Amino acid sequence: MMNKQKIGVGIIGASPSNPYSWAVNTHIPSIKALPDDYDLSAVSTSRQTTAKEAEKKFGAPGFDNHLDLINHPGVDLVVVTVKVPYHHEIISAALDAGKMVFSEWPLTNGLDEAEDLSKRAETSGIRTIVGLQARYSPVIRYARDLISEGYIGDVLGTTLVGSGMGWTGVTDRLNSYVYDKANGVTLLSVPIMHTFDALQYLLGDFSTLSAELVSNQTEALIADTNTIIPFTSPNHVSIMGTLTKGTAVSVFYRGGISRGENMHWEINGTKGDLVITAPSGHTQLAELKLQGGRIQENRVEDLIVPESYFAKHLPTGMPGNTARIYEQFAKDLREGTYNTPDFAHALRQHKLLSAIETASLTGMRQHLN
Repeated sequence: MMNKQKIGVGIIGASPSNPYSWAVNTHIPSIKALPDDYDLSAVSTSRQTTAKEAEKKFGAPGFDNHLDLINHPGVDLVVVTVKVPYHHEIISAALDAGKMVFSEWPLTNGLDEAEDLSKRAETSGIRTIVGLQARYSPVIRYARDLISEGYIGDVLGTTLVGSGMGWTGVTDRLNSYVYDKANGVTLLSVPIMHTFDALQYLLGDFSTLSAELVSNQTEALIADTNTIIPFTSPNHVSIMGTLTKGTAVSVFYRGGISRGENMHWEINGTKGDLVITAPSGHTQLAELKLQGGRIQENRVEDLIVPESYFAKHLPTGMPGNTARIYEQFAKDLREGTYNTPDFAHALRQHKLLSAIETASLTGMRQHLN
């Protein structure tokens, strides 16, 4: 554990003028909910005007560049919430400065960059976090315990259909960058990979997989500027495979929303079934609902997650899972444990992402270690 009582946090990308800001909507409420463990020590944006606005709004020194924040003596943990193409440069600077890093997922724009950062973090011994929040959902944690306790018997297969919400024919200026697959923020890399982290947390790792990444829209309209942009990111993804324990997996994600269910996830076993549904396929932030039924029943019923899976001092809604990551990391530092997903874990997920892309590109089933 660090010598001082609180961990000083510096957040890069804390723009108060961006209504979609993940830093503002999740990280800052999480830090404020854990005052015994964390102190918001600095914030940064890309412009002097917004840096001053952030300083005034959040009560921490504001900077207009990431290097000044990284080098601030009060910052122990650098939180990276900017667009993915900038992750490698910023995280590299933080690691070079000896600072702990919390990077949102995806860790980097591609496997090579992820391998580099994971290796550098391991070599230096610097503690890291990757923002794969879905596994911290109380619903996911309760479902995991039910499975381990034998509620559905031996797991045979799992099917999941989800909506990415974005990646449709119409967008706005702030979200338009996700339509260019070169930016690394795709239907596959964000909602699917967040959900796959939860799936693997519940059921184990992939052993084999096949995939199809389909791009059947070539243009999108930016509604607020009335301009047309190229649409190179996939808008439909199908993945089939098996897990290491032999569990069959079938996953389909579409861009946009459905007029039916936007996420329906079944886990089927020898003695029963679990069903997880949500208004969005973004498992990491959606409000999940759990249902279950056992062999003697002919339908599933709502399962209420026990209160013990919730912490009253942590925020509900969107910030909740991120707050639970922060709480776990502080506990890890106190106790010398490694239970928070780190850059090594992120690298494994980037390898899975790359295998899915390769399966689609080559048409060949991929075998994973």
